[in-house]
Amino acid sequence: MALSEIDTVKKKIVKAFHKATATYRLLEDGDRILVGLSGGKDSLLLLELLARQARIHRPAFTVEAAHVRMQNVKYESDTSYLEQFASSMGVRLHVLTTSFDDTVPTKKPVCFLCSWYRRKALFNLAQQLHFNKIALGHHQDDIIHTTMMNLFFQGQFSTMPASLQMKKMPLTLIRPMCLVREQDVARYAALAGYVKQLKSCPYETVSHRHDIRLLFEQIERINPEARNSIWNALDSLGLLNQ
Repeated sequence: MALSEIDTVKKKIVKAFHKATATYRLLEDGDRILVGLSGGKDSLLLLELLARQARIHRPAFTVEAAHVRMQNVKYESDTSYLEQFASSMGVRLHVLTTSFDDTVPTKKPVCFLCSWYRRKALFNLAQQLHFNKIALGHHQDDIIHTTMMNLFFQGQFSTMPASLQMKKMPLTLIRPMCLVREQDVARYAALAGYVKQLKSCPYETVSHRHDIRLLFEQIERINPEARNSIWNALDSLGLLNQ
């Protein structure tokens, strides 16, 4: 019996997920994992994958999710949908609200401050509730794009690793979808009926990341193996597991 399109895409994603968690040793017995649930398709899929894996009990770990809202930046997801989605996966969802002082002059852009304070709230919750890992929904394209941005704009060959042990706190950041391609995430999200979140951030602009995405698409048309070449370079230098 032929697989349906959604089953075919899901099988491909799950295979990449299992390969990533095994290759980079992302899941271990006794782990308490907090998923950063932004409301986008990437984090929704990550929660689905981890919730599914947790029910298998090999390895034995627990998973919960957290959604962080920024009080002074009008950029929110549909919290009721996120609660319903997490509940359908048998996962507890924590909804947090944080803010930063936007009256103090700073050279840091609002996007940086918003991201930094959201991440800080996530880290604080993880430590308060004794999680040892935070899972983020970055896929392979995100990691490759970050590599290119760091090389072209920062002059360094670095990226977001699949696993990163934090130096100042007892937490490890993991990216279990690091081998999943963005096009597969988008296709599965559409077929599975994920509700697309409305984003109306007043500070949202076209960014360098958008330009890098277009550049990488051109590179892949020239050399379809470019993705593997970049990934192998990162892996050989130990930049994916720190």
